[in-house]
Amino acid sequence: MARFSRLSDWLRWQETAHWPRVDPSLIRASAVLQRMVLSTPPFPIVTIAGTNGKGSTVALLEAILLAAGYRVGSYTSPHLLRYNERIKIQGEAVSDDLICQSFARIDSARREISLTYFEFGTLAAIDIFHQSGLDIALLEVGLGGRLDAVNALDADVAVITTVDIDHVNFLGPDRESIGFEKAGIFRSHRPAICGDPKPPKSVPARAQELAAPLYRIGRDFHYRITGEGWSWWSDGSHYADLPHPALTGACQHQNGATALMALKLMSERLPVSETAIRGGLSAVRLPGRFQCFSGKVERIFDVAHNPHGARWLARSLTDRPCEGQTYAVLGMLADKDVTGVVGALERIIQGWFVGGLAMDRGLSGKALAGKMGYHLNPAIYPSVVEAYQAALETAQTGDRVLVFGSFHTVEAVMRLEGLASSI
Repeated sequence: MARFSRLSDWLRWQETAHWPRVDPSLIRASAVLQRMVLSTPPFPIVTIAGTNGKGSTVALLEAILLAAGYRVGSYTSPHLLRYNERIKIQGEAVSDDLICQSFARIDSARREISLTYFEFGTLAAIDIFHQSGLDIALLEVGLGGRLDAVNALDADVAVITTVDIDHVNFLGPDRESIGFEKAGIFRSHRPAICGDPKPPKSVPARAQELAAPLYRIGRDFHYRITGEGWSWWSDGSHYADLPHPALTGACQHQNGATALMALKLMSERLPVSETAIRGGLSAVRLPGRFQCFSGKVERIFDVAHNPHGARWLARSLTDRPCEGQTYAVLGMLADKDVTGVVGALERIIQGWFVGGLAMDRGLSGKALAGKMGYHLNPAIYPSVVEAYQAALETAQTGDRVLVFGSFHTVEAVMRLEGLASSI
């Protein structure tokens, strides 16, 4: 008999079933995969790691592959509004029942093995994908790469989108150490892609050790924005006047170029036409990535939560001029680089509204204001919802309100605004 029948009960139990809650290791997930006979999937796998851009690159690949007529599974994390968003078949979140059935199978197979919340989800995705007749699975790394549960499976193509500073307690204090962790998804003699124009030396060094062909943006594949469209080229391939990715933001052409390189490397097994590429670029959707809602006061939602993401966000705001003032609603977790995030945006933001996140690791509004510097004179509120409401009351026609700093921050405001339909 299954331990629980409702998804909410399963998730509540998983949150405290293993200690520490974040415990990177391949041992537990690999052992359970072997018990469930899931270690060798019948479909190719593209694994995507990176400090930022992972979710967007998965979404771009998914949209193009769907346009090409393939049956696609995708696994991403974290989610915005519903846990089910993490596991998708044909671009649609799977049902509560399907996830619960998978959790029950995992729970039975694991026996004495303790699993983290993330490991349960990763194993469920792989289990569900095995039953779904997929042509391809897209797996987003949760943390780092080398010891992430996703890495229990061998990638046919491994992708690193970007490498920058985040999760230093687990991945190390600099780009070299973080690059080493992310390059842990590379496999011997299998192709790897790096979408970071200036990767740390640890990334190509690891590829060389494994004799894994490494395809680097700016060297092995290229892109150029050209007026109404953009172009992409690599050895023997060229696409001109492509439609801009439907995902808004300064980083999305770089993510798109990286996705196209992955498709090129998979083309013998899964050929994709230029028509499908164009269709996918135009159709792709991903909430919370510079997601703009027009009105007298424009609202922009972005899950940027580290300095690298904040720098891309600053560029996106600069590329999208505003007639009036730009106000920021900010909520962050305690282990994030508040100073670095705020520093990337302080010249663009005319008013700060900070609110607390009432959860583990969430900063209170007062603590967040203290970390960002009182010289910015932030208005402090108990919650990000109250901060957002105050920002809207302050804003005038032609102004814009930016909500960012954490998936949790964007989630809270999207729930307030009733934007679940945009997920």
